[in-house]
Amino acid sequence: MKKTVKGKVYNTEEMVVVKKVAHGVFGDPKGYEETLYVAEDGSYFLYTNGGEESPYTKEKLVSLAKAKAAAWEKENA
Repeated sequence: MKKTVKGKVYNTEEMVVVKKVAHGVFGDPKGYEETLYVAEDGSYFLYTNGGEESPYTKEKLVSLAKAKAAAWEKENA
């Protein structure tokens, strides 16, 4: 997925997956997934996507500070 964040284009196919977490099963309207990526420049991004009744009803890629990325990773250990 290519997405523009703060004026810069990022491509998840070129980033490294740090951790991926799935909640629920495929097709579950309440299910969703979160994937933490790190870009070549060291910036972190959280990709989210889910069912129509989930917290992430639309596909999204958001920038995270390093500390927030570390906290997310710890919460999802």
